[in-house]
Amino acid sequence: MSNHLPYTNKQINIPFLLKIGDGKFPKMGKYLVDKNFTDIAVFWSEGLEDALGGILNTSLRNYGINTIYKQEVRFINIEEITKVAFNMLPAVNAVVGIGGGKALDFAKYTAHLLKIPFISVPTAVSNDGFCSPNCSILVEGRRKSVKASIPFGVVIDLDIIKNSPLACLYSGLGDMMSKVTALWDWKKAFQKGYERYNDFASLMAYNSMDLLFIRHSTDIKSAGFQRSLANSLLISGIAMEIAGTSRPASGPEHLISHALDQLSRRPKMHGLQVGVAAYLCALLQKNPAVDGMREIMVQTGFFDFVAQNPLDYDEFVAALQLAPSIKTDYYTVLSEPQILGKALKFLDEDPLLQMTVKKIF
Repeated sequence: MSNHLPYTNKQINIPFLLKIGDGKFPKMGKYLVDKNFTDIAVFWSEGLEDALGGILNTSLRNYGINTIYKQEVRFINIEEITKVAFNMLPAVNAVVGIGGGKALDFAKYTAHLLKIPFISVPTAVSNDGFCSPNCSILVEGRRKSVKASIPFGVVIDLDIIKNSPLACLYSGLGDMMSKVTALWDWKKAFQKGYERYNDFASLMAYNSMDLLFIRHSTDIKSAGFQRSLANSLLISGIAMEIAGTSRPASGPEHLISHALDQLSRRPKMHGLQVGVAAYLCALLQKNPAVDGMREIMVQTGFFDFVAQNPLDYDEFVAALQLAPSIKTDYYTVLSEPQILGKALKFLDEDPLLQMTVKKIF
């Protein structure tokens, strides 16, 4: 897309219901009835209803809210989503997704198809998908990132977040690192005439990093850090809505992660892959923020955590080769000539990359 095309302002959507703090989940009934949602569908991540279903049911019952449909999400193919969605018409006036990944994407796309509000209730902050206008679903057996609608509401209970696996918190941190490299490449793509650029969306994405890295400690287990991580990922999602593209939050590091998902025998969590790839891409970009990025990732223990179960070197190199073809007509630093040789040099010589990307026999 040429940056010489005329610009127009557009109406953007942002979450109307937004609750982040301790003890928020037991208040779900109140939050929903305050917005006049009385007949809902609930989609759960696997195993979560056993742990949290009683709390939710009590809250909904206390406020006279009917659960018209509920489902534990195991699969996320578009055919099933479409069938479920249109079988719920016209009884449901809001869709609630509780958990992570598949459940939130299933619920988000269901609400998008039906053009009704979606309330996102993440139980871990492992990436910015819980508040993004996109979702990842299976189309003809292949994982696709497709446009959806940004959530009408987001409810994050920090009492639940603090009990999520440490891998989820580090994954969320790794996903935040992608803003450093994604924003750099977005600006370069604009300067080369390939993309439009939205100053406000860029500012929002930069501010999402400020929230996390300037105002709080680097103790990933602390309540302050976890609150800030949730806020940062949420703002990152909104930045994508403002931009009308994933560019503020997704760049070369995401292409590498998508390639790893295709090639790896055992892919790691999205944000763990993205974080390692973002550090490498920042080095390739000669990004002025790379020193601060390295410091944060070292101080939080991100590299040490990934090194316990490192990425496979051969798979990573194959992913580097595949990554530029994941999206056509999409400029990133990986589009530059001789970039593979430079990347291999960093993989072989940088101590932190040596820790996290290893030959596994």
